[in-house]
Amino acid sequence: MSSIRLSTVKSKTSVEGPGVRYAIWVQGCPIHCKGCFNQHTWNFKGGYESKVDELWLDIKRMKNEHPEIEGVTFLGGEPFEQALALAELAERVRAYGLGIMTFTGYEYSQILKSPRKDWSRLLDLTDLLIDGPYIENQHDLSRPWVGSKNQQYRFLTDRYQDYEAKLHHIMNKLEIRLYPDGKISANGMAGLLDLKMLESLIERSDITVKKEGES
Repeated sequence: MSSIRLSTVKSKTSVEGPGVRYAIWVQGCPIHCKGCFNQHTWNFKGGYESKVDELWLDIKRMKNEHPEIEGVTFLGGEPFEQALALAELAERVRAYGLGIMTFTGYEYSQILKSPRKDWSRLLDLTDLLIDGPYIENQHDLSRPWVGSKNQQYRFLTDRYQDYEAKLHHIMNKLEIRLYPDGKISANGMAGLLDLKMLESLIERSDITVKKEGES
């Protein structure tokens, strides 16, 4: 039974791709982009393991409870480093009628040229791919879900094709969740004002922040 090493999961989010989505951050990334928002996901020994079957059952449960969930997003860390297990999950997700969006720090051309069959399999099951490393000196939040100008949208199926013409009209958003133990989690693409507000909140209270984002 396949397992995926995870950093975290957000079972319902509206800032990690088109519509409302189930978002999975995998653990482990070899690319190490300077200025990465998610450096805590780099270590391949960090995070925790989850069986593909367990994730799949949770996705189905959430979809039944929240019919507005449109798809599943794979982020990281680097999803293509766990392509085989993610492809296994993606097959079930697609067969269930949900879409797949995948973020990767690798270039699209690099994935296409790779001899790795697991990479090809995950790519074939992805409806919308966002590719390319985060480049700090090209930082740009004018487009949704991406952090730097070099990163590209690849509409690999027709499922999200209508988003291509309206990307510049979609605002980036930041989701902040407060927990009873005093912790805060933040995910999405944070602008300067968002970060200042979050820093102000931290300074005024005894809390711990856990971040998840794309850059």
